Amino acid sequence: MNMMIIGALILLLVHAWLLPMMFSMKHAVWLLSSRDEVVEFAVHALRAKRAAINYMESLPAFLALALLAKIDGVDLGDLPMYWLICRAVYALLYLAGTPVVRSLVWIASLGILIMMALALI
Repeated sequence: MNMMIIGALILLLVHAWLLPMMFSMKHAVWLLSSRDEVVEFAVHALRAKRAAINYMESLPAFLALALLAKIDGVDLGDLPMYWLICRAVYALLYLAGTPVVRSLVWIASLGILIMMALALI
């Protein structure tokens, strides 16, 4: 479980920092500034930012469920790993601009969170 929690936090860094930065290198001076000016980002940078926002919306639920399972000694099996895989695939699909499959992966990750919660009852 520890590795899944750490993996989720590493994926947060990838989502929130690495991907947006990779697609925004032409705005490096702006990224290092106080960001007072408005700049126009490429489509992939905007997708990376939206994917990060989506990840940050589901990460607290995952962390809460994972920590509760750890505290209560509940074995969630491979559910945390499947959630992490779904979220990584979701990010890649979002960056690629794949709409329907991306939504199905998101639904799968939500279903996994529900299964994790049910295992704690």
